[in-house]
Amino acid sequence: MALLEIKKAGDPVLKKVSEPVEKITKRLRKLLDDMAETMYAGEGVGLAAPQIGESIRAVVVDVDKKNRYDMINPVITHREGSVVDNEGCLSCPDLFGDVERAEKIRVEYISRFGKKKTLEAEGLLARCIQHEIDHLDGRLFIDIATNITKGKRDNKQG
Repeated sequence: MALLEIKKAGDPVLKKVSEPVEKITKRLRKLLDDMAETMYAGEGVGLAAPQIGESIRAVVVDVDKKNRYDMINPVITHREGSVVDNEGCLSCPDLFGDVERAEKIRVEYISRFGKKKTLEAEGLLARCIQHEIDHLDGRLFIDIATNITKGKRDNKQG
């Protein structure tokens, strides 16, 4: 595996709508593994392919370092409730802001092995998935956040 360069706010790839993945290949699975290694090294809880310069619909998420989700072509099919919480992002170092997101979601995606999956998520996992899917749609959390502050924080970022 390899650590990848994380693109920072201002890079044009972060503003593009990502292309759907048409075929799951060995290269894609290696990319997902490299993304996960990069995410863990940055102490993040999620990473989307555009953040490493790949404009494809793929994300990795692991909010507890025990349950890694590799999501290809993820689509949120249900949202429930609303909650505002503070977020950060590996592509926006040292920036934090309050973002309103659905409290619970249902997401459909394809696994790294080509299996169609459905996941019900709430709390931090739901927030992280929504944050990463925003990246696939060319949106950064700072585009929708309020009360943006600069500084360090102990909480995890996506």
